[in-house]
Amino acid sequence: MRSVPATARAYILCAAVCTVLCALPALRGDVPIPWRALTLLAALYALCELPARCRHFGALVPVGAGSFFPVLLAASFLLPPAVATLVAVPGALLGRVERRPSGVRRVWRAAQVALATWATAQTYVLLGGGRALETPGGGDFPYALVPAAAGALAFCLVLTVLEAGILATAERLPLRIAWRGLLLRSLVPHLVHGLAGLMMAVLWRSPYGPVSALFVLLPMYISCWLFAQYHRERSAHQATIRALVQAVDLKDRYTRGHSERVGRASVLIARQLRMADDRLEVIRFAGILHDVGKLGVPTRLLRKDGPLTPDERRVIELHPEYGHEIVRGIGFLGEARSAILHHHERMDGSGYPYGLVGQEIPEFARVVAVADAFDAMTSTRSYSRGRPVEVALAELRRCAGTQFDPRMVEALVRALERHGWETEVTSDETVLPVPVPVPGAQEGVRGIPPQPGRPPERVAAHGRGDGAAGGSA
Repeated sequence: MRSVPATARAYILCAAVCTVLCALPALRGDVPIPWRALTLLAALYALCELPARCRHFGALVPVGAGSFFPVLLAASFLLPPAVATLVAVPGALLGRVERRPSGVRRVWRAAQVALATWATAQTYVLLGGGRALETPGGGDFPYALVPAAAGALAFCLVLTVLEAGILATAERLPLRIAWRGLLLRSLVPHLVHGLAGLMMAVLWRSPYGPVSALFVLLPMYISCWLFAQYHRERSAHQATIRALVQAVDLKDRYTRGHSERVGRASVLIARQLRMADDRLEVIRFAGILHDVGKLGVPTRLLRKDGPLTPDERRVIELHPEYGHEIVRGIGFLGEARSAILHHHERMDGSGYPYGLVGQEIPEFARVVAVADAFDAMTSTRSYSRGRPVEVALAELRRCAGTQFDPRMVEALVRALERHGWETEVTSDETVLPVPVPVPGAQEGVRGIPPQPGRPPERVAAHGRGDGAAGGSA
């Protein structure tokens, strides 16, 4: 069971007290309660909430399928603010919570959505939206659009502020970081939900009554359910990738964290090349999994301190084929599979496993080859100090046309000029005092010079050197 920090508990308590204060006029009888509408809307909200599994953003913030938001917004447009606050409470308290402590999380969810609903109703009333819907025959729809949009904006703003606060108190994130991006990501969906809520309210007041409002909710619920299914499938994909990467990192401690950075650099290159959005995630998977074939290589070879024998190097060079076999049946990887197989091919045909030349090498493999080599050269490891980014880029340019696709190299250069790059230490071990090389200089394994007769750019091929952009494994 994960405990909730005291600051977060105090924050939740304050939100719960504010919720009670907002609903107090209705609880004391100061505001007439339309029991039929309140009961129907609260039951409808609870019905939408019960089957949804809550997906937690950070520590406590629940985001369900989103199908209940139009119900809450419709309640804000139909009921007085104090009464609308009560609509959210039963469903929020009864909804499923997958992480403990469930009681605290339910109270937080109830307070969060109740306060957002109250703010929406107050905004809507202040802008005269209620009078527009009181027109016989279902209301004067056009005149209610502006108050409804303002109400949806208030709903979004309150949820965002509360989410940022819980992230700051529960996860101890700086407030500026907790807040970043939340409003922009949620603004458009909430405005769409606001429009759906207004349509529900108009139909509710029409001669057809509350039953007609369900025709608005049904397609919203189906679309949100499909969206949630997509996210569940995507989460399963991510879990598969994480498991494979963790297995590789445990096996080869020298390149821990390398895979994630290669995935990040691959995406930078792909974006600079203006690849389609649906390919960006696939190429990130390609970068992350490019070394998954190490799982088929004996650990003693991956962790060997000295230079490899020719026979050992031949075993190491089988890892792209091992990797391709491991991921062959994972359908969502698509083009990533060919990148895993061919990321050690070279433009001049001297690479492995098949000695492909130039454009015979798949595009994703050419991208990952550059990203792999760049991170291998710039990362500080237990046996070598990383090169400066400028030196690594100069080395990539020197090898462009023979080892790397010049187009991919230039794309990385331009991307780094725009976004920069933070080099990292990939091992907790003490870094040996290895001098930083100049462009074109070669390094051996753990400071051991290249063996005579071995091509210098192939010294790093087994994943523990930084020579001539040989990359990792």
